[in-house]
Amino acid sequence: MPFAAVNGLRIEYDDRGSGEPVVLVMGTGARGRVWHLHQVPALVAAGYRVITFDNRGVAPAEPGFTIEDLVADTAGLVEHLGLGPCRFVGTSMGAQVVSELALARPELVTAAVLMATRGRSDRMRRSLGAAEKVLLDKGIEVPAQYDAAVRAVLNLSPRTLNDDVAVGDWLDLFEMSPTAWTRGVRAQLDLDITESRLAAYRAIEVPCLVIGFADDLRLPPHLAREVADAIPGARYVEIADAGHYGYLERPEAVNDALVTFFAGGHR
Repeated sequence: MPFAAVNGLRIEYDDRGSGEPVVLVMGTGARGRVWHLHQVPALVAAGYRVITFDNRGVAPAEPGFTIEDLVADTAGLVEHLGLGPCRFVGTSMGAQVVSELALARPELVTAAVLMATRGRSDRMRRSLGAAEKVLLDKGIEVPAQYDAAVRAVLNLSPRTLNDDVAVGDWLDLFEMSPTAWTRGVRAQLDLDITESRLAAYRAIEVPCLVIGFADDLRLPPHLAREVADAIPGARYVEIADAGHYGYLERPEAVNDALVTFFAGGHR
């Protein structure tokens, strides 16, 4: 895959298809290639040029960076590729990046899809985030089998968890491909929202679609709906039987929502 020199980093990216550009921004700890399982093929088939990349942290970087740095990296990649204004899709931390990009660099954004997002934190999410950081900072390595089981419970829907065949496949995948907790990826955990951004999001003027996943424990759908309520004119879609990994768990529903929204004249 090619690399782009952006803001002092070498960011690995992928660029395929033709037509109006769509930039996909991944969440914490995940590489851009995760989008290639389902979303990239669907968007390319729909006639779009699709760009994926590794966020700072996954792309090697020293700790201490901010969400503004990730926003600047995303904008820098768009400018490096000469894309001009384009559509963006982000999930989880990636949705936070896209939201802030729409505020900081609205001239680069024609439309935005925000999945599994939030504009504020709450007690449970703060507690979970703090617990994960303590575990990593103490250097505790849990067995891969345990990590896979916890990852499944936190990120998948009851429909999948209660299906022995389906959950077996997920558990095998998680156990064989654990998250690589490098110093950079650990630093991404420090990018959580500490003060509400909902008031700021009222200044977003680009067309937005907010997607909540009905069974998301990490960022439950009521937090996503708050974002949709804050952004003027934003649409909200909630996808049933989907956890935090809804774009992988219910890809057909997610892809249909993306293509339908983008086909609505958001250029």
